[in-house]
Amino acid sequence: MTKQIDNTVLWNEAAKAGAYFGAVSVGCLALKEWAGTSGSTFLIQAASIILWAVEFFGCILLMKNVMLSLRDRYEDVKMADTYRLGRRAALLSGLLLASAQVLFILQMPQAEMDEFVNQLMTSLPVGAAGREEVEGMMDKLPVITFFSQWIYCFLYGTVLSSVMSRYIFLQKLFGGNQ
Repeated sequence: MTKQIDNTVLWNEAAKAGAYFGAVSVGCLALKEWAGTSGSTFLIQAASIILWAVEFFGCILLMKNVMLSLRDRYEDVKMADTYRLGRRAALLSGLLLASAQVLFILQMPQAEMDEFVNQLMTSLPVGAAGREEVEGMMDKLPVITFFSQWIYCFLYGTVLSSVMSRYIFLQKLFGGNQ
């Protein structure tokens, strides 16, 4: 613990953590897509639920480990430093996940997109004008997906890093497990 923490170090640590989070999230997304090619509704639903739980809780544990590692490796790390690390990692990992999700959408065959639109039309009681609006929106789906996924990941990571940074320093303050 002889190294000092500064903004450059924080961005470097966040880039590494973002790559870890992104790899976990993109791996889970790829496995969900692979399960989707099986055609089995049960397998698709089971894989989706299991992989969501793995991704959700895995990111929580990974965030805790990354913050503990930062606290233990550098001198004078404050709660705000671990919070900033988590926010930056969420920003960068969200960029990776959103990009991967757009790539999966762009590789989707047109027949599957048409089937998705048909399923959407049967579930929503709209007329021909509504169908044209939905089909027009499908052209913008990659952009909408990219930004909504990136914002979701950033907000999730911000809340998680806020909670984790407080937990880590309260644990240290009250003599919990180091």
